[in-house]
Amino acid sequence: MKKKAQAKPDWIRIKLTTGENYSEIKDMMRSKTLHTVCEEARCPNIYECWANRTATFMILGDICTRACRFCAVNTGMPTELDLQEPERVAEAAEQMQLRHCVITSVARDDLQDGGASIFAGSIKAVRGRLPLCSVETLIPDFMGNWDALKVVMDAKPDILNHNVETVERLSDRVRAKAKYERSLELLRRAKEMQPDIPTKSSIMLGVGEEWHEILQTMDDLRAVNCDILTIGQYLQPTPKHLFVEKYYTPEQFAELKVEGLKRGFSHVESGPLVRSSYHAHEQVKSAQENVAAKA
Repeated sequence: MKKKAQAKPDWIRIKLTTGENYSEIKDMMRSKTLHTVCEEARCPNIYECWANRTATFMILGDICTRACRFCAVNTGMPTELDLQEPERVAEAAEQMQLRHCVITSVARDDLQDGGASIFAGSIKAVRGRLPLCSVETLIPDFMGNWDALKVVMDAKPDILNHNVETVERLSDRVRAKAKYERSLELLRRAKEMQPDIPTKSSIMLGVGEEWHEILQTMDDLRAVNCDILTIGQYLQPTPKHLFVEKYYTPEQFAELKVEGLKRGFSHVESGPLVRSSYHAHEQVKSAQENVAAKA
């Protein structure tokens, strides 16, 4: 029997704000031939974030070599590799006068370093134009190429973000090629390479996980010294993607935030529409304040 999509509850509401800032940022991205994960992944917060002049740059093209069952980004064999892209990202960040710049990418398993050198170049280019702007990188797993990870860590992003996405039991079904243990290993090694750089990860809920598995994932992330955690509701981007098995209530997200803080995360952002880069600047500030308070 074919599954029917669940109706979205009342608390899944997206604020549509398409004013001057939204239009300006959209036009600028097109003029510099840049991609944003905001658009490619159909993020529900794009209107709010762009209206507030924040965006997450997606480097290395808009075609991913993987086909994760939750993600709306196009998949296939990429043809794009632009060595000038870091400078264009930096130009856009400067034009937006960002205080916190988030840079992510599609998975590029076709490249020997998975695109790590472009990540590093983008970090350096943004810092060259905006010395006071913090830079967060949301990276793929580089298929376990730890030399590639070192290239990114040596560029010293202010935050190193890599998402486990879901609980261990569901990882192979939800994520293409990625491995739960490899994601944890990446976060562990990143912290070993640069102990002073905060690490961050994200869990999406509603794909069939159990409550105790969410808590176990938190424990697994803390075991590799992950500092910041974001938790959000999975929303099915197209009929071809995974069905939503469950919608969690705002109260349950609030409870998970308490559980995360209890386990020692320096900051937990938890809510139905929370995504990895949502309120990223505020997450960093809060985490720094919490670390300072414990010192």
